[in-house]
Amino acid sequence: MTTKKKKHATAQLNAITARGTENDIWNVPNIITMVRLVLAIAVFVLIPLHQFTAALIVFVIAASTDWMDGYWARKYGQVTKLGRVLDPFVDKIIICGTYIFLAAEVNSGIAAWMATVVMGRELLVTALRSVIEGSGGDFSAKWAGKVKMVVQCLAVVASLVALRHFAQYGAGTPLPDWLGVVLPIAVWGSIAITIYSGLEYVFIAAKKMN
Repeated sequence: MTTKKKKHATAQLNAITARGTENDIWNVPNIITMVRLVLAIAVFVLIPLHQFTAALIVFVIAASTDWMDGYWARKYGQVTKLGRVLDPFVDKIIICGTYIFLAAEVNSGIAAWMATVVMGRELLVTALRSVIEGSGGDFSAKWAGKVKMVVQCLAVVASLVALRHFAQYGAGTPLPDWLGVVLPIAVWGSIAITIYSGLEYVFIAAKKMN
């Protein structure tokens, strides 16, 4: 076989492999993403039942495994169209849903308007991304968006720890000193970075649309 034919055969094999990867939706990364979605639903069930310890553990697992699906997909060439949509969607479900359920709990430190801000930002950025990328532009995640996710997760963890404390010792019991400091800082910090991140994307989108 000549070198030219070998290159052609290799190109055909790569194309077939790529198509197979795109069509193989039940690969490891997508399964991890679906498991994270199930964990998110479990958190939504546990919070209204006041099972805050269990909700905390499940949330930490769901949030801390955020990197696994994307890393696995890139490392082993298992990136799929479904995965590119499903992964960020599940991230938004985990955060927005948890904020909504925590806002319904007294003494969570998270108000209803805060949950609205978080959800509104996600809807706005998703809409802007669909417009920009639909026209062929680049609307990739910025540093503020990545920091936002981390701070929001810290706020959720602090809120669940506080609710666990109140469930165990009573609603009128003061929080431990460290938690009394961490909770408001984490919650208000998450709202601040959420707003900043949303505005950053708005300005970027405005420049690209002009």
